[in-house]
Amino acid sequence: MHARADAPAENAHSWPEDIFGILQRFDVRQVPYVPDAGHSQLIERVLGAPSMRAVPLTTEEEGVALLAGAWAGGQRGVLLMQSSGVGNCVNMLSLTQIFRFPFLTLVTMRGEWGEFNPWQVPMGSSTQGVFELSGIKVLRASSPDEVREVMEAAAAQAYNACTPTAVLLSQRLIGTKVFVK
Repeated sequence: MHARADAPAENAHSWPEDIFGILQRFDVRQVPYVPDAGHSQLIERVLGAPSMRAVPLTTEEEGVALLAGAWAGGQRGVLLMQSSGVGNCVNMLSLTQIFRFPFLTLVTMRGEWGEFNPWQVPMGSSTQGVFELSGIKVLRASSPDEVREVMEAAAAQAYNACTPTAVLLSQRLIGTKVFVK
């Protein structure tokens, strides 16, 4: 028995490509991530890009510190994680307020649309509130045709206005996981 992701059929492969293109245009160099099926296509693109450095993490809060260090070294970054990891970052998110660096995170959501795993629901339900209480602006994409516009806005406010920003990629967008015997 295991979980399998059922990705939505319509435009399923184009929105990660949109995100990748926007990150390249905004000169993102550092991409810390916790391995996640929802981000797999984007992670593969980053791993193949000579101008970007993909950094696998053992826990999500390491990514917040890595992005602060990258900015101090003159590079932009984006943190890729799943909603279940947002709770791990609560203390570290204070760095975004203290150091005012351009923080952008892309969060694949769990615990929403068609979730089979009850352990994913509490953090999935709290993700937006946790970010907002931490001073992070939240934008959400729920369909493939929203991703480009949401990412453009998020990258602009994070990198140009130094406004810490989280993009929530809804479970409906990334596809639900189903339990398979």
